[in-house]
Amino acid sequence: MKPLVLTSPEEVRSCVAQLATSGKRLALVPTMGFLHAGHVSLMREGLRRADAVAVSIFVNPTQFGPKEDLSTYPRDFEGDVRQCESAGVSVIYAPQPNAVYQEGFQTWVTVDALSQGLCGARRPGHFRGVATVVAKLLALFRPAVALFGEKDYQQLQVIKRLNRDLELGAEIVGLPTVREADGLAMSSRNAYLSKEDRARALALSQGLFEAQKQVEAGERDPKMLMASMSAALARANLREDYVAVRHAETLEVLEHLEAGVPARALIAAFAGSTRLIDNLGLLVR
Repeated sequence: MKPLVLTSPEEVRSCVAQLATSGKRLALVPTMGFLHAGHVSLMREGLRRADAVAVSIFVNPTQFGPKEDLSTYPRDFEGDVRQCESAGVSVIYAPQPNAVYQEGFQTWVTVDALSQGLCGARRPGHFRGVATVVAKLLALFRPAVALFGEKDYQQLQVIKRLNRDLELGAEIVGLPTVREADGLAMSSRNAYLSKEDRARALALSQGLFEAQKQVEAGERDPKMLMASMSAALARANLREDYVAVRHAETLEVLEHLEAGVPARALIAAFAGSTRLIDNLGLLVR
């Protein structure tokens, strides 16, 4: 059965009320469309955790900077609908920007510390836009569970915090990054890559995997791990945006890795003009 496509908050509220009346538990998967296997994994996990899954497809203008790719961001709504249908999604919410940000809109959600540094430093205002639209979606759908990919790791921590701080009541679930067979993290922006840039982009995941191996071999100095990741990018002639090793929950800088303290390696670089990000957990035994 094809998913029901909704385009206004009023339609969503009516649909959610019907689901609640029938006692159905709802899962929400927020996306910007151009769906891939990573998104589908979120939908399928949503069905394992709830009775119905809603997917939002909305290229959120407030999380793009003035020189970023809002106008060229890849879109394929008909393909997205087919993927949602194959995954068993019940509802698609596909609003226009003026349905999300009505005339006179002036309320914003800012998650202070977690939005600082990493992508927050490179993309001013990005996480304000992300936090605001996700808060609106959580308030509108009131899902029992909302699912996000770990590839956008800083975003995931921002969303967990806003859900907790604003008492929106959802269980926020992060699922592992889905990768291509050669290790490249799946991303809608991979569509921008030339054949040559696609091959060079493997340096992001390779740098992360090498850092993970070094930790398994006993390395505990984040600076050494970061130097290794930077070297992997340099060998592939990628322009480094950042490399970092942070506390996996607070994203605070770690001076030393130790057992019992969750750590995350994060990396961002440009392959040609395309900015890519990736990350990986570092297990210290």
